[in-house]
Amino acid sequence: MISQQAMLLWQIALVVTLVVALVVAGLLYWLHNRARAIDHLVAAIWQAGQRVANNTVHVPQLYGIADGVEAILAKAGRIAGHAAAIEAHAASCPGCPQCIWRK
Repeated sequence: MISQQAMLLWQIALVVTLVVALVVAGLLYWLHNRARAIDHLVAAIWQAGQRVANNTVHVPQLYGIADGVEAILAKAGRIAGHAAAIEAHAASCPGCPQCIWRK
């Protein structure tokens, strides 16, 4: 038969093993939850990064638009200059607009 002392040691070993297993299970559960939270945060950062990258793709197009606006402003300035010349001529010429059609 097994002695009383051996039985007590066996029971203590089982209890210690059970406690250690429960602690390990608790730590694994906590680690799993932390990993899931980190995964959600990384996914949010990834989505934000993709949005930033998508917006950065359009920056060269904005430079092209800026060049077009500058060209339009230059042409508008020339048109305004010609309109001012026509207005000055019309103010000083008694025969306008007929004199313009003759030229």
